[in-house]
Amino acid sequence: MSGNSNVTVAVGLSGGVDSAMAAWKLKEQGYHVIGLTMSIWDGSVPITGTGARSGCFGPGEAEDLRATEEVARRLGIEHAVIPLATEYKRLVLDYFRGEYRAGRTPNPCVRCNQSMKFGFMLESAKKMGIDFDFFATGHYARLAEHPEVNAPLLLQAKDLSKDQSYFLSRLSREQLSHVIFPLGEFTKREVKQWARDIGWDDFANKEESQDFIECGDYTVLFSKEDSRPGDFVDAEGRVLGEHKGIVHYTIGQRKGLNIGGQEEPLFVVAIDPSENRVVLGHKKDLYSQRIKASQVNWLICKESPIFSGKLTAKLRLGHQGAMARMESFAEDSLIISFDEPQLSATPGQILVLYYEGGVVASAIIDRN
Repeated sequence: MSGNSNVTVAVGLSGGVDSAMAAWKLKEQGYHVIGLTMSIWDGSVPITGTGARSGCFGPGEAEDLRATEEVARRLGIEHAVIPLATEYKRLVLDYFRGEYRAGRTPNPCVRCNQSMKFGFMLESAKKMGIDFDFFATGHYARLAEHPEVNAPLLLQAKDLSKDQSYFLSRLSREQLSHVIFPLGEFTKREVKQWARDIGWDDFANKEESQDFIECGDYTVLFSKEDSRPGDFVDAEGRVLGEHKGIVHYTIGQRKGLNIGGQEEPLFVVAIDPSENRVVLGHKKDLYSQRIKASQVNWLICKESPIFSGKLTAKLRLGHQGAMARMESFAEDSLIISFDEPQLSATPGQILVLYYEGGVVASAIIDRN
């Protein structure tokens, strides 16, 4: 595109095919591209012997950093590694631990996007003297102008099977106003084919990270004191057995309870940190028709008539979304009701509200 050479775009490089092809696509379009990569691993958590890379936090970061440097070399672009281990521990790991200790189930990837990738990394790069006009990532999402928003509206990706708008739903209007998502109009298959077409088969064939922690075992983040045993109880408070610490459980969990002699399978239906108890019940007890949420991120004006009609509400990443209505709202909280009861509305998870494929608000689910 004409004029793009005067625009500098910083691309968040992770070492995977998506961020690599986002940088390649922008360079093909004539932008001046530079690469930015967070370094968040400092060896302070006992993650060892994990084998294949499966998460973004762990000793395998060294391999990812080499991959980002190789992307920059092949594209002939500047590349900077931003050291953010201290900030990551404070804003992501401490948050993660705190939420589990409070009996809630957090989403660390959503938190990382909001506070780290689109927050501290960019602020730190500017402080290091790295100047850029826009920030881009390899996320599968889109942006479009909206008449009610003085900023781009976050939309689902064309490839709904890879859509990552849920992970980006906590970004502010200000953050979104300086962002480009080069892959949003394309499918994952197309992106991998670009890599093969330019001879980057090593990236096209690379396995994707599946979790935020490399070993997939969250217990390494907690101390022995966090695994204080307590009672499994039913809804009436009758003791059913002993749990191994509330940080090991989440709403909807069935496996690993080791409670026998029941006519029906038991699930975790509530966690009571004040009494160090895990409440068990049956699957029917996991359904909710009314959800309370707080810490609302309004991506369009909360007084918009959009909120008086039907919305699609997504309760977690794997949730397909269901029709809902806004019952009430305040500046920092809201209540929605579903047309049909929904399974496992888990405190601490992110509630995302969509209207015609656009993210109009997100919030953190409270206890119902």
